[in-house]
Amino acid sequence: MSGGKSMSLLLVEDQEEFRETCAEWMTRKGHDVAQAPNGHEAVHACSKTHFDVVVLDLNMPGLSGLEVLDRFRAEGVEAQVVVLTGEATVDTAVQSMKLGAHDYLCKPFPLPELEERCRMAFEHGQLRKENEQLKEVVRRTRPSGPKMIGESPQMQQVFRLIERAGPSDKAILIQGESGTGKELVAKAIQTNSQRADKPFITINCAALPEQLVESELFGHEKGSFTGATGTQPGLFEVADGGTLFIDEIGEMPLTLQPKLLRVLEDGSMRRVGSHKERRVDVRIVAATNRDLSFEIEEGNFREDLYYRINVLTIELPPLKDREGDVELLINHILGSDWTVDEEAREALLSYHWPGNIRQLINVLERAQILADDGEINIDDLPSEVVNAERLSAGDTESATGHLQAATPSSVRLEDLERAHVVRILSDNHGNKAQTARALGIHRRKLYRMLERFNIQPDETRGS
Repeated sequence: MSGGKSMSLLLVEDQEEFRETCAEWMTRKGHDVAQAPNGHEAVHACSKTHFDVVVLDLNMPGLSGLEVLDRFRAEGVEAQVVVLTGEATVDTAVQSMKLGAHDYLCKPFPLPELEERCRMAFEHGQLRKENEQLKEVVRRTRPSGPKMIGESPQMQQVFRLIERAGPSDKAILIQGESGTGKELVAKAIQTNSQRADKPFITINCAALPEQLVESELFGHEKGSFTGATGTQPGLFEVADGGTLFIDEIGEMPLTLQPKLLRVLEDGSMRRVGSHKERRVDVRIVAATNRDLSFEIEEGNFREDLYYRINVLTIELPPLKDREGDVELLINHILGSDWTVDEEAREALLSYHWPGNIRQLINVLERAQILADDGEINIDDLPSEVVNAERLSAGDTESATGHLQAATPSSVRLEDLERAHVVRILSDNHGNKAQTARALGIHRRKLYRMLERFNIQPDETRGS
């Protein structure tokens, strides 16, 4: 396969001199070649390592070539097989093909012919693999979400980073609150990369039980655990050649992180329940709404993995900090067939959107169901949006006046932040999970703020 992609080959031949000659020729042509002097060693080698092509002599003492093919089929060996024989009988050829051989070559043969047959077998295997990938992509990939919209300076910086990061092929970490559009950024990176026509596969570590994350990422063999009724490739194999987006990577079990680190370092992995090494070429784009530095300090995330996935970080701003973008998003999501009256638009523009773009989409879709004649008014919006708009001015004046009375010379930012946390906690009747969501932060960060500000339960209504 001169000038093409190199292959990993296993030469199985009991005649040492002939085997060495073939191995030397194929190595000089740039291929990665391993050798086995008999059928038993060939079966053992294929149980430990994945080969693209196996060149198999049919006439060997001990385990014959046909018996090796039968074992390959029983054990699920995926390599393409080119069989060799000095006895060119039609029956032997037909039998070997029935057992899964791709091609048949009679001794003696010119060495360039061996390489050409191996090349055709390899390309056949690649085509099969691409077809399987396409089926998995169709099965697993969700429909695309909304288009990225934004004219704010923060989003313009994000777009510039996407443009620079796309072609680099390095691991990228996307950080931002839930609902800010991290998956859209990952897809935009893929679109701007040399892998644009290859698979883009997504896994959300927070959406799966811990015991299933490993199986989804790395695949499993039949019988490797209860419920494993068949062999299944993992997402790394499905995404081979393309991009794997690992959402909420901060939720990845600590026990799995060394396995992910190894794939990032040398491209090698094993399915659950298998000892066979497989090599994949996958670009990793990860995302999190957690503070990974804090998770490292707490012992929940490996520092070496953090530096592997954090070659470049793209920070996604919360929607409340994207000046002017909310109106753009409203117009884009609703389209030209819908209008929003002045009062409803003012409420939408003044709301702080703790759930970010995901919450905005939800609110607008709800309003479309309730609205009449294609116009959204204030009565079509949920109470939290309407009440926030009506009360925000009074709350701000009250809180600021109270702080100014307590500290006439100046109002400290820390005091304003504390008052805001107390108010949101009160609004949510002391429920810390709801308060964290409303503030757009992780619950652990809220606990640290409560401790730092020394906020007591009796300071909040309903707690």
